[in-house]
Amino acid sequence: MKKNYLQALLLVFTLTIFSSCSDNDDEESYTPVSPVVVDLTQVPYPKLSDYHFFEGDLKNLTPSLNVIPYEPASILFSDYAHKKRFVWMPEGTKATFNGDDKILELPVGAAIIKNFYYDKIQPTDTPLIIETRIMIRKVDGWIFADYVWNDDQTEAYLDLNGSYKQLTFKDDNNVVRNVNYRIPSEAQCIVCHKYKQDVGGQEVTTFIPIGIKPQNLNFNYNYGNETKNQLTKWIEQGYLENNFAFPTPEHTTINYSDATQPLEKRVRSYFDINCAHCHKETGHCDYRPLRLSFTETGGVNGHSNMGVCVPTVDMQDFDPELSNLITPSKPSQSMLFFRINTTNESYMMPLHGRSLIHDEGVALIEEWINSLQNCP
Repeated sequence: MKKNYLQALLLVFTLTIFSSCSDNDDEESYTPVSPVVVDLTQVPYPKLSDYHFFEGDLKNLTPSLNVIPYEPASILFSDYAHKKRFVWMPEGTKATFNGDDKILELPVGAAIIKNFYYDKIQPTDTPLIIETRIMIRKVDGWIFADYVWNDDQTEAYLDLNGSYKQLTFKDDNNVVRNVNYRIPSEAQCIVCHKYKQDVGGQEVTTFIPIGIKPQNLNFNYNYGNETKNQLTKWIEQGYLENNFAFPTPEHTTINYSDATQPLEKRVRSYFDINCAHCHKETGHCDYRPLRLSFTETGGVNGHSNMGVCVPTVDMQDFDPELSNLITPSKPSQSMLFFRINTTNESYMMPLHGRSLIHDEGVALIEEWINSLQNCP
């Protein structure tokens, strides 16, 4: 009897040890796998959920494994809509650095996800996601995919035809506003994301993202469980090569809404994110005498690149008083100020992306113009 009891105890002990070792082995050998699916032969998918960028209830926008959020220092104005941005890259790939002011070179298969939403839709004071724009890097370049959310906020469906959505919302200052929100067509996406190159004497147009420049990401971001410089986060994630020096403070954009920062640097940051993608050598509006990237608005040529005392040319049907792009101390005689302060589609700037006037942005530019001295 005693012998059988001891044998039984030995068996239980052996099984326990074996089971414990097996469990530990399983834990050590298990590697989480991102559920994201970006099949370059099939994208763009018909539904947002097909990518598996988000887990759980889709409208919560909870990122799946290896889908990381990001945010530029200054925000492109889009009719007061808020945005949640994410990036994903295939395992074993990473972006490369091309310069402080150049778009990071993302690998083939990478995806940038940008969700547009309002926090306080009226009359219920509830959030509403309007659209999710995705750019995907294929072998031959970037493609666009825009997903329009249903009213139930359970799914978003591919639609590159463009449409409008009439909304009433409260902005961050609890001001009630009405907007005929414009979901862009593919052709409108192309205008802002256009990149023209000379290839063998021929002009070739490709498309690139806008906000993912090192100088725009060079600040701390709250990831929920940690706060960290975004470039550092991308490197640690394995999403960015660690072979470059971070931009210096003078080469880093700032939040243009931060009134504690120098006025001109705020304006330069505003121009960089809202205007420079078109007003640069390779952009849609490169024929105009404005060069509005953060890099080009600094230094000795900075003011002329921003249009200060630069005469308006080849612009018909405008008030003759708008004789300069920027007339120091005179916003009412500045063409640039007029065009950002109107909703007339024949005149307004930017060409796309807004139907409302950005009151805070207009006030910033007005303050800057009033701070300038007279032309010689």
